Amino acid sequence: MPADDSSAPSARPCRVGILAIQGDVEAHASAVTRLGADVVRVLREKHLGDLDALILPGGESTTISKGIDRLGLREPLRVFADSGRPVLGTCAGAILISREARHHPVPTLGLMDLVALRNDYGTQVDSFASETDPGSGDFSGLRCVFIRAPRLVELGPDVEVLARVDGEPVLVRQGNRFACTFHPELTDDLRVHRLLVDAAG
Repeated sequence: MPADDSSAPSARPCRVGILAIQGDVEAHASAVTRLGADVVRVLREKHLGDLDALILPGGESTTISKGIDRLGLREPLRVFADSGRPVLGTCAGAILISREARHHPVPTLGLMDLVALRNDYGTQVDSFASETDPGSGDFSGLRCVFIRAPRLVELGPDVEVLARVDGEPVLVRQGNRFACTFHPELTDDLRVHRLLVDAAG
């Protein structure tokens, strides 16, 4: 007779942190929860300890960057990324994850080998939505919402483009680090969040 393993502990859900200084934290939390992951709102170094992945959300990159310094999180965030755990930066988060920001520069975390041009798609009134180009592989037909979006340029040789809109890279990967210039939390399509959760293993 097979052993009764009903009391064996089940695998714990993936724990995804969301930097909660500013931005649409709740919409990201909803997307991650729909994928079966647990959410931790990150405002202290101790919140990073047992996370499997981290989201740097959109918002206002200057405000978030100042908040990172005010909370003493700049080095802990770099240490987290250096541990190999996946990190996703969306819109302002893509600016913060870059090696350099231009057009009113802000201090960045330098986690990806690319340059972010702030607000390069225009101001708030220039916000728009568009689908990814054909040929974007697993992300073809993805509806992307752009709000004061950055443009990603000078991608390093290790940066892989996963999706483009009008030929421009809008979702990129470098190892376990991801940047997208749009707001994946503002649609019902979970492909970008699933990319992060799957990378967490």
